[in-house]
Amino acid sequence: MATVPRMTTTSPAGPDESTKRLLPWLVAVAFFMQSLDTTILNTAVPAIAHAMDVTPLNVKSVLASYTLSLAVFIPISGWMADRFGTRRVFATAIGLFTLGSVLCGLSTNIDMLVACRVLQGAGGAMMMPVGRMTLARTYGKADLVKAMSFVAIPSLVGPMIGPVAGGVIVHYLHWSVVFFVNIPVGLLGLYFVRRYLPDYREQQTHPLDIAGLVLFGGGIALLSYVLEVFGDNTLSGPEVLGLLALATLMLAGYGIRATLTAFPLLDLGLFRIRTFRASVSGGFFTRLGLGGIPFLFPLLYQIGLGFSPIQSGLLVLPQAIASIGLKTFMPAILARLGYRNVLVGNTIIVGLLIMSFATVGIETPVWRIVVQAFVLGFFTSMQYTSMNTLVYADVSGSQTSNASTIAATGQQLAISFGVAGASLIAAFFVPAGAHLEPSAMIHGVQQAFLILGAITILSSVVFMELRKDDGEAISQHDSVHHSTHGPGSEG
Repeated sequence: MATVPRMTTTSPAGPDESTKRLLPWLVAVAFFMQSLDTTILNTAVPAIAHAMDVTPLNVKSVLASYTLSLAVFIPISGWMADRFGTRRVFATAIGLFTLGSVLCGLSTNIDMLVACRVLQGAGGAMMMPVGRMTLARTYGKADLVKAMSFVAIPSLVGPMIGPVAGGVIVHYLHWSVVFFVNIPVGLLGLYFVRRYLPDYREQQTHPLDIAGLVLFGGGIALLSYVLEVFGDNTLSGPEVLGLLALATLMLAGYGIRATLTAFPLLDLGLFRIRTFRASVSGGFFTRLGLGGIPFLFPLLYQIGLGFSPIQSGLLVLPQAIASIGLKTFMPAILARLGYRNVLVGNTIIVGLLIMSFATVGIETPVWRIVVQAFVLGFFTSMQYTSMNTLVYADVSGSQTSNASTIAATGQQLAISFGVAGASLIAAFFVPAGAHLEPSAMIHGVQQAFLILGAITILSSVVFMELRKDDGEAISQHDSVHHSTHGPGSEG
């Protein structure tokens, strides 16, 4: 007989129907706050650079430090949720994120802003995986795609509102206000978490792998730092190589430790599951290409093409609209084509679409940029939904926490490296002292689009190990239920 994970909920019989209906909305409030924060900040990059007297490409540390903080702290989120309960951890996460937002808005230099973004990331690190874990434990696999898709719809409102709101704030107010908008959303989230979030927890928990946290967190932090300073001439070649070697040794040391300890920080044994391995590994390399795109767009639009922050935000809006429009059709698409066909073909399409932005220049009509952004948003949304749900296709209930933790860690790590990589590539093609010259910035960003698109296309190879019927337990059942319940009851 299968072992049932030992956990208690807010009710002996589990969450009631009203809680089940409200849970996706509750998780969406937190996801909305995170997505709103990131997309508002992207639009404000040139303004922050001007206010803090740094080049726009150097503001990458503000973006990368947040996602890197997520990757470092996400691995302990599953253990904390099991130990202290999903409700308490989720509420703490929202509180930390909101506090970090306030401090970011009060920052007076780039170093202080980066430090406060790390605090924000510590809160955000617990938010996303614990939210997904709660959904995965509340809903059966047959309803998981619908629940995840529903949660993604409100959270995608952030990317719709964020760029435009960021443009308005930067144009009419002050860049610091982009952080203060998180305060009311955070307070609303805290209220709903305390009232409605199911409190899953394990009756017994294993010890936290502190040594593993030091090895893994230290290794990826050093690796990210090397990517960030590479090409800045702040470190000599031998120093860069030394840090890179140390980061490699720490990560290799964690890999060895994970096979020897009974309760590793990240259970790498899950990679023996084919669907999980393809989803996480393929998703990592795909996000290396996609992760830097939101950072590059404001540089292209505002510095290269001379658009205002508001116009720059409006040009990003079609992506979010297309993403929302796809969510209703996603279960049917997966049921008809299967995960393998969708992920292999769609990854190549996304890579080509990224490369297509290398053709955008001074003479490019605005309508063409809007069309390209809309199409990119459509296929990017398909990519993310497919990768995020395939993670849970073949994992057991007791593995859900570890699976969610590893998947979220890989996502944020890839995005952090993607931002650093995109900035590094663009800076390589932009002459020193020409970072504010439109033609130089356009050329550098165009080269970055070409290389990031090529990386995305190559990542499709990872998904080729999937079998035709992989993920059917999720896609086929969800297609049947979707036709019965309709999109309005996806939660």
